[in-house]
Amino acid sequence: MLRNIAPRAENGTTGRARTLRRQMTLPEVLLWRELRKRPRGLKFRRQHPSGVYILDFFCSDARLAIEVDGETHATAAERDGVRDAWFAATGIATLRIPARDVLGNLDGVLMAVMDAAVARLPLHHPLGGPPPRDKLGEDF
Repeated sequence: MLRNIAPRAENGTTGRARTLRRQMTLPEVLLWRELRKRPRGLKFRRQHPSGVYILDFFCSDARLAIEVDGETHATAAERDGVRDAWFAATGIATLRIPARDVLGNLDGVLMAVMDAAVARLPLHHPLGGPPPRDKLGEDF
């Protein structure tokens, strides 16, 4: 597991994140059901506070934020752009997914999320941990 580079939560965002975990929308619930299974061995967090923001989902190893955008985000494009730029400056990419896509094609959305996350993983195993097993499963 890589070091978490997400900015620390500022005052008040942790409590708000806890509330949001209990009030997730249907598309968020459906996506979370799949992400919590740790597909491809990746760990995701839901409603993760970072700075003054709360991310819908966050994969620390891939340094990837996933935002499920409902109809309210159509009017907040400028605010979302500022937020995405702020995370990009800290090394975190944001993947925005329309809620209607989650409802209409959950498998396709999950594949897109996994492809984006795997593409952002480092090529080498971080120092300090055990070396990866041989591709054939043999231990030396």
